[in-house]
Amino acid sequence: MAIRKVARLGTPVLRRIAAEVPPAEIGSPRIQTLIDDLIETMREYDGAGLAAPQIHESVQIVVFEVAGNPRYPDAAPIPLTVLINPQVSPNTDEMEEDWEGCLSLPDLRGRVPRYTSVRVRALDRRGAPLAIETEGFHARVIQHECDHLRGIVYPDRMTSMQSLTFVREHQRYGQD
Repeated sequence: MAIRKVARLGTPVLRRIAAEVPPAEIGSPRIQTLIDDLIETMREYDGAGLAAPQIHESVQIVVFEVAGNPRYPDAAPIPLTVLINPQVSPNTDEMEEDWEGCLSLPDLRGRVPRYTSVRVRALDRRGAPLAIETEGFHARVIQHECDHLRGIVYPDRMTSMQSLTFVREHQRYGQD
């Protein structure tokens, strides 16, 4: 396992559509090491999730977990989850705008509308089918990470750039 360098906005890999992982390759040492590196890198930087393109690997793998994360102290725990080739669809038309940040856009936050409830179909790290239905912050994290697989970063989803702010100023001035 290794902590990888996180791609920052402007790095071309963040704007590409990531390739699907062939199911026969999921158990390979390359893919399993990539998954381990994603988990270790996410934890090192206190991320709620991380997508493979964010560590310069243009393949459809995301990981997420929230457990005692200092960046999200009020968030309900989310178990460590690995999604390979995820397909996300809304369970509702209801959307909610809330603050998001991203390890690829360090020190920035902005208000992003997301579906309040989603379902995901994917493969897990062993290649077994996985289905998740979730809502709230968990749904937001999934949508954010899966956007990275399509070359989308959260400012692309913002309805107004007026809320885009540095974290320090957000904390200092208590913006809602």
